[in-house]
Amino acid sequence: MAAWSCSLPFRSGRLEKVTWMSRSTPTWTARPLCRSAAMKAPSSRAYSLSFSFVARTNTCGELRSAHVGQKVTLYGWIQYQRQGLFLVLRDFQGLTQIIIPQDEACSHVKKLLSNAPVESVVRVTGIVSLRPPGQENPKMPTGDIEVKVETAEILNSCRKLPFEIKDFIKKSEALRMQYRYLDLRSSQLQYNLRLRSQIVMRMREYLCNLHGFVDVETPTLFKRTPGGAKEFLVPSREAGKFYSLPQSPQQFKQLLMVGGLDRYFQVARCYRDEGSRPDRQPEFTQIDIEMSFVDQGGIQRLIEGLLQYSWPEERGPITTPFPSVTYEEALADYGTDKPDTRFDMKIVDISDFSRSLGIRFVQNALSYPHGTVKAICIPQGMRYLKNKDIESLKEAARSQFNQEIVDIICRPDGSLKSLLTKFLGQEQQSELVQALKMQVDDVVLLAAGEHKQVCSALGSLRVESADLLEAAGLVLRDPTAFHFLWVVDFPLFLPKEENPTELESAHHPFTAPHPSDMTLLYSDPTKVRSQHYDLVLNGNEVGGGSIRIHNAELQRFVLEKVLKEDSEVLSHLLDALEFGAPPHGGIALGLDRLISLIIGAPSIRDVIAFPKSFRGRDLMGSAPDYVTPEELESYHIQVSWPVAEAEAKKN
Repeated sequence: MAAWSCSLPFRSGRLEKVTWMSRSTPTWTARPLCRSAAMKAPSSRAYSLSFSFVARTNTCGELRSAHVGQKVTLYGWIQYQRQGLFLVLRDFQGLTQIIIPQDEACSHVKKLLSNAPVESVVRVTGIVSLRPPGQENPKMPTGDIEVKVETAEILNSCRKLPFEIKDFIKKSEALRMQYRYLDLRSSQLQYNLRLRSQIVMRMREYLCNLHGFVDVETPTLFKRTPGGAKEFLVPSREAGKFYSLPQSPQQFKQLLMVGGLDRYFQVARCYRDEGSRPDRQPEFTQIDIEMSFVDQGGIQRLIEGLLQYSWPEERGPITTPFPSVTYEEALADYGTDKPDTRFDMKIVDISDFSRSLGIRFVQNALSYPHGTVKAICIPQGMRYLKNKDIESLKEAARSQFNQEIVDIICRPDGSLKSLLTKFLGQEQQSELVQALKMQVDDVVLLAAGEHKQVCSALGSLRVESADLLEAAGLVLRDPTAFHFLWVVDFPLFLPKEENPTELESAHHPFTAPHPSDMTLLYSDPTKVRSQHYDLVLNGNEVGGGSIRIHNAELQRFVLEKVLKEDSEVLSHLLDALEFGAPPHGGIALGLDRLISLIIGAPSIRDVIAFPKSFRGRDLMGSAPDYVTPEELESYHIQVSWPVAEAEAKKN
């Protein structure tokens, strides 16, 4: 077989050799990049863009005292202008102070720049000078210098702005989204999008250059997938037939494994018609990954390495391997499958202690098969929370989970204040204090009932209590800490909410059963665990994946016998599994959520260039919008109410 080689530049500055054993399969020889080449913060990164393809000599963020005496040409937006004396010019990299000439010979330049509205686009040419002593600005990277203008040109004047382009100016989110192209000029959004770009580039390097993944684009127009989130429909010119926008490339990445690609990766656009849900987007981005001949541990190690490699240096290192808990452990200790482990306040099971108590509602709860008594201890609750706060927590449990809560307060003298104390002797009160590790001023919230309901209610109160404590001044969760956690051994199936006698996939119908539970699949599928795994960061799910079913007979049984789905919808996938499909598994990381957590953004909309509103609307372009009956005719669609009437109402 013929072999030849070439050299490719990597970010480390080295030339790495690629040996080609055939015209179709390259053999990569790539060494990990040294940490010195790791990503810096966008504001401190050295760009070599001054002369690249454009007419400027420098950017507005790179001039220093070493440039004094040089003639430079800068382009940018006027951020600030003061009394015709100087202005501050801004571009993507930073700010430079521009001195407006005051002599009569340059009066035309002074008039031009003095009259230019803020946010106008200008070109200036001048000489770099040191600022006068005492006028340096240490808060600006360019604060030691200024540029004395010789010539200038207004490239485009700016009309009156709907809001000031300053990070500290408060603006309504609706106004920001209506004028998103202006909001993008803010330093914070510039930082967010550039950091996102750098993280994605590092992920590509890790997957493709270091681990042989193939970046494959999969179709956006496809067909409906059983189960999962609701999908957007796209009409076709064939009467009655519609495409669906995929909620993920799930089927395609499995088919790529059948096709022998072995390792697939994509920065994938995904779509879910979930209606008005807080901090969700109808279209979003995920880092989509699939591998052949891999197990759950292999996927987890890959993702841990990927995040370590792409993690921003200024956010501090992350430690691997990430800790792991089972779904049942997460529910029992934290009341949720995505626990925030930055603070304690774990749920404590006091069922055994409670069995000896003569309290009717406790005994009633424990008499049921899954009955339990559990509690959480709010540290310093009496010091930081008001009575109305405790009552609001109890009301939240009642309204959201139909769960009654009893509070227990530890007084300064160590005695307990609660409706339960009349049922407890002194010795039992001491045992309760010890079991819950209560201290003076702590508040305990106790619940009795069905295990999952009690855990879910207390898990929600755990987070709400932390919010209230922090609002009152007690810091529980370090905002600079990043606590990753794997959650494994989820149930494979769950009862349907609308009909509990029927089952649905806990995640999707392609997830493989846990090897130890295979026999239960045919006798009691409700007890089957899955080979699904979620990645949680600070109480937020940032990734999820599974080992897939690669056997056609097993996949057909799950679809037809367990889920009662029409397998014909997935006949193409079932056919493919019969042609030598390898064992495979994968994962998808929610890129928008991950970046927002890394940055500390209040919403995922702050890390997306052009997001949709809370209700899924594009406020800038007024989408979705009406179309005429003539436009709908070729799609064989008629709207059930008059479009003309709707148009009239809109106008």
